[in-house]
Order: sequence, then C-alpha cells, then structure tokens
Amino acid sequence: MAKLLLVEDDESVRTLAARALERAGHDIDLAADGAQGLEAIRAASGGYDLVVSDIRMPEMDGIEMAKAAASAFPGMRIMLITGYAEQRERAEDLHGIIRDVVQKPFTLAELRERVGLALN
Repeated sequence: MAKLLLVEDDESVRTLAARALERAGHDIDLAADGAQGLEAIRAASGGYDLVVSDIRMPEMDGIEMAKAAASAFPGMRIMLITGYAEQRERAEDLHGIIRDVVQKPFTLAELRERVGLALN
C-alpha cells in the first residue's frame, strides 16, 4: 500500500501503532525522535508517502522535524499526533505542511482511518 515513517518516542505507542498500520497493509519505518525521523526522511530522499509523528519528543519535536522535512522536500505529507492542546495549536500554524493532527489517546481503528484520509 503506502510507505510510512512513524516517529514516536514512546516505545509502546510506537510498537502498537506500527503493528496496526502494518496490518492495514502499509510498509512502516520507525524513528524514536524527530532527529532520527529527519535523518530517515533525508536517507530516503523524502520517499515516504506519509510521515506520522508525535509532536512532543526529546531532542527535536515533531513540529521542528515537519518544518525541516517540508523545507527539504516540499509537498511531503505529514500527520502529527499529540496529547497536548497547546501542541495542537502550534501545529495549526503549519497549514500546507500538516495534513492532520490526531489527538491522543486514539484508537488503532481511528489511526488507520486518519492515515487513510491523509494519504488520499
């Protein structure tokens, strides 16, 4: 189906989300923070159909990563995940870069649905 990069610092969330998206037929690469995510995006020359990233992470947050990725690879599809209202507000300023912001906690069915919408 689609080639996705999942960037999430919480290992249990990363593992569960990756499994759910793999079961939906997607090919998943993983990164534990924004710096690793940006490195993976650059290594793949922006070749992901969608990047799904948590916002609040150590070292480099998802918004910084999204800005850097979009600057290097315009048109890249990025979807953010957050459990914090103030982070959601920061993401709303990134029109044209961010496809969607998913609120934590989310169900795996909701994640699969929102990824499907972001890919269309």
